[in-house]
Amino acid sequence: MVRVTNVYAICAFAAIGGGLFGFDISSMSGVLGTNAYKNYFDHPIGYQQGGITASMPAGSLLGALVSSYLGDYFSRKVAIQIGAVIWIIGSIIQAASQNIGMLVAGRIIAGTCVGITSSLVPVYQSEIAPKEIRGRIVSLQQWAITWGILIQYFIQYGCSFVGGGPNHPTQNPNAFRIPWGVQAVPGLILVVGLIWFPRSPRWLASKDRWDEALGVLADIHGNGNANDPKVLAEFKEIEDSIRFEREVAISSYTALIQPQMAKRVFLGMSIQMWSQLCGMNVMMYYIVYVMQGAGIEDPLLTASIQYIINVVMTIPAILWMDRWGRRPTLLLGSLGMMTWLFISGAIQGAFGETNPDTSSEVTWLLVGKQNQAKAVVACSYLFVATFATSWGPVSWTYPAEIYPLKIRAKAVSLSTATNWTWNCALAFAVPPLLRSINWKMYMIFATFNGCALIHMFLAAHETKGKTLEEMDEVFDGTHRAWHRAPTGSRLDEIAADIEAGKVKVTHINQTAEKAEA
Repeated sequence: MVRVTNVYAICAFAAIGGGLFGFDISSMSGVLGTNAYKNYFDHPIGYQQGGITASMPAGSLLGALVSSYLGDYFSRKVAIQIGAVIWIIGSIIQAASQNIGMLVAGRIIAGTCVGITSSLVPVYQSEIAPKEIRGRIVSLQQWAITWGILIQYFIQYGCSFVGGGPNHPTQNPNAFRIPWGVQAVPGLILVVGLIWFPRSPRWLASKDRWDEALGVLADIHGNGNANDPKVLAEFKEIEDSIRFEREVAISSYTALIQPQMAKRVFLGMSIQMWSQLCGMNVMMYYIVYVMQGAGIEDPLLTASIQYIINVVMTIPAILWMDRWGRRPTLLLGSLGMMTWLFISGAIQGAFGETNPDTSSEVTWLLVGKQNQAKAVVACSYLFVATFATSWGPVSWTYPAEIYPLKIRAKAVSLSTATNWTWNCALAFAVPPLLRSINWKMYMIFATFNGCALIHMFLAAHETKGKTLEEMDEVFDGTHRAWHRAPTGSRLDEIAADIEAGKVKVTHINQTAEKAEA
């Protein structure tokens, strides 16, 4: 069977799983302002709308928690395929929804897939990618998310004109059924296409399938040459790491709560928590409400610009994260997002007024304040641009690379479950918060970004240029997070020793001896 061996092609295609996350995020934002949705589901607002939106991240929480078992037992690749099948089922149920209960059920099922893929796609990518471009490769997950958001939003925007347009009093329900049904297509592409992609070499090694692991490493990092020194060096690092983990003989669940490892697990969970509490997904889910509050005449079209910015501004992080480093990207991102939210909240608080229509989703408006409204929109765009170049890609890259193989799937599933826990809570709480405290909500999220800035300064070590097997040295060494990290990688030294004949790789020699016999 033909196998795909190009690292970029493998990880970019797997990132379609991230695209499903993006479809999830904008699966509601484009229909909230249409009469088709409002009339069919009896004008849900407040906690009712929050419950509908939160149902998908609730399913994603469940998916994230089971992802480690699926990823460790079936392999990362097969688990992603299982998730894609679940996504197709959930999309069909949503498109056929007859009432709120059926819609919620479909979103929970589809959300289960998003929890699985959002946990395991970064793990799969990090275990495939070479250390020099791991940040770039795993960032493709975030870029796929932004593309999913953009594509689904414009599908919804186009479908909003079905049946007379979004403001037509008897708009046809196809305005929301079509985009929810189209969601199944990328899931089908993912489940079929992955047939021709390799399993993770580190997962294969953990199952003692050493020959297959070496074959995959040779294909993706050595142009098919199993004797390439870099391939052999990486194979030896994986072998040594697995041997050490087996000699220690601590269960993967026990290892999660060992003092030194627990700090890393907490850090990964915290990064995913702050990625939600920064306020980004609130902007994605309820951007139409934000634009309505700013007095924008066409909130759907204006909001679409934000999604384009999200896609475009993720590119610099993809290209240069491995040069910038993870740590400064997180710190500058928190500082920028905090600034834009404080400015936006202050403008709305100073120039806004109470909406006399108490039945509206938005209770605070900028009436006749065009310049102030433009400033709020500008801050929204700058906020998204800042997130896209910083926390967006790093929040997926960092947790996927800081754990040892034995606990990687479980620890990343906990990190991703944290993401979905806060995602669910915020999706449910933001509509009533917008109605009750309106502009003050921006101040709350700005403060969260300030807290994230302090936390990352104290706890986030730099990981660029290190292999996955070197993370114990990065985090358990003597230098603090804010100290300059030692440069260079042990992998390069091992490769040089292998090339000079100073180091032999055990399993390779054993395989060769068996072949000669």
